[in-house]
Amino acid sequence: MNSELEEYILAHIEPEPEHLRLLNRRTQLYHLYSRQCSGHLQGRLLSMISHMVRPRRILELGTFTGYSALCLAEGLTADGELHTIEHNDEDETQLRELFAANDGRIKLHIGDASELIQKLHEQWDLIFIDANKREYLRYLQLLIPNLKPGAIILADNTLWDGKVTDPRLKDGQTEGIREFNDYVSEHSEEFSPVILPIRDGMTIMRYNGTGSVTQNNI
Repeated sequence: MNSELEEYILAHIEPEPEHLRLLNRRTQLYHLYSRQCSGHLQGRLLSMISHMVRPRRILELGTFTGYSALCLAEGLTADGELHTIEHNDEDETQLRELFAANDGRIKLHIGDASELIQKLHEQWDLIFIDANKREYLRYLQLLIPNLKPGAIILADNTLWDGKVTDPRLKDGQTEGIREFNDYVSEHSEEFSPVILPIRDGMTIMRYNGTGSVTQNNI
């Protein structure tokens, strides 16, 4: 997508809330990998999906500066909670301060996602995977026992700057995304996947809960 078309889209969708615009700006100014921030377009998509699902429990893998968590939390039920896991503890203090203003409904967990997933005994209605690309399929494996039938799973970066289509690229992150994409496609009856070519690619899945997928065969 060229910049002109992107600007046109941004001018014709729901405006970016001011608190998110400021957070995005701070991220661009003070973080080396600022491109990881969801931003206006993807953020409004996350908010829209959350409002459609009306989840009671959301799990996010990969918090970064908290932009996507705030967007997803917009659609929570009145008694809902969002749990977000971040491996890097560098921004922990800022994140806790940011989320404290959200009535305590966003719970931050610092540590390895593969380990922490197994300690959160919740039934998830909505999941956003945006952590270590090498571990996407592993995350899915660990999440299945705690997915409600009909749960929505979002996976970011699943086109990986187009690298997934270049057979010459064999790095761990690209291979991890390919493995995830291939598996989900091969089990489409269980996950009903759709890939949107937004930013770096986002896969949207509905977990159908037919029982054809278990931890043992992933």
